Amino acid sequence: MRRYASTVVVLLASAGVLFSSFPVATAADVAAAPTGVTIPKGYRNWQVVAPSQRDDKDEIRVILGNSIAMKALLAKQLPFPDGAILAKLAWKRVKSVEFDNTFVPGEPQRIEFMVKDAKKYVATGGWGFGRFVNGKPASEQDHATCFPCHQANVKGNDFVFTRYAP
Repeated sequence: MRRYASTVVVLLASAGVLFSSFPVATAADVAAAPTGVTIPKGYRNWQVVAPSQRDDKDEIRVILGNSIAMKALLAKQLPFPDGAILAKLAWKRVKSVEFDNTFVPGEPQRIEFMVKDAKKYVATGGWGFGRFVNGKPASEQDHATCFPCHQANVKGNDFVFTRYAP
């Protein structure tokens, strides 16, 4: 438990510093994912919902929420209201050189967004999905994997994997 707590502390501290490793797109550079989702302006200033780790991809992730998402998460409101947006920032997990038995974010892998709009995204549970690698949208084939995974695993939580970590 102590090792896990240390890892989370280092992860959160590193995440704040490493947000700058994700490219900032200007208005002229913004391209939409096949779903129409774009990289929201100011997402790096959103609150942390929770960190996560995925061993099969050897990744460390931080999930952020805009003010609408955070209000819903804190109130335990499901379904999420329209306008809620969640962001997932993913980095390769690397061993810390400063602290034994700890992993820190390495190279950025991608950023992903879930945008709640119940009317626009009826076919995908009210959520639009956007995956971006180096600031550019991933393929339509990559995007086609998002909703089926969320539907199969977290339908009862409005298709959202992450719970708020106080």
